[in-house]
Amino acid sequence: MEAILRTDRNTALEEAIAFCEEKGLEVVFAHEISKTNLQIISERTKHLPAMYHASVGMLLDRLKNGCFLLKKDGEIFGHIFAHRHTIDKYSVYERSSLWIHKSYRNHNLGLLLMDFLTKKFSKEFLISIAQDKTVHNNNELLGMKFITLKDLSPVLIETLEKLGKLRDEYKYKYYVNPYFESKINQFNKILKNNI
Repeated sequence: MEAILRTDRNTALEEAIAFCEEKGLEVVFAHEISKTNLQIISERTKHLPAMYHASVGMLLDRLKNGCFLLKKDGEIFGHIFAHRHTIDKYSVYERSSLWIHKSYRNHNLGLLLMDFLTKKFSKEFLISIAQDKTVHNNNELLGMKFITLKDLSPVLIETLEKLGKLRDEYKYKYYVNPYFESKINQFNKILKNNI
């Protein structure tokens, strides 16, 4: 099964890259976005039910970690951010605010942006919290592992709850990257000892 997912992932990413070339779209890593575009992104997160609302201030904070933008002629047609949570002395990065313009959806561009961010943070604790089944499938294609809340430290869960990420395994699924998966027991033990 894993080999099939890898093949599908590679095919999907190749198709996404070819589509970008055909349409003149470019994926860029950025630490700066104009205030106007930040306001647009913030409003978008507020009005789309599948997205967690991010204020302009929150987006500015996330820009410190960087984001990947899907651009054409200076206009943004897609984005994904890295939201850093500090738990004790550790950083846990969450993929957040994934969005693709409706005229470019269904071409694996969300998977492409997720892939770029997942690779960028491959040596960090990276988590994905989402309710959309397409995002769950993309997480699995990218080698992220599904985990339940009982697999996570209560300290991490409490931090996420303070930010409005509720304990809701009916609505949301939680995935971690291979690095986080390899360290999760050690991470939980350290946090438990520091309580």
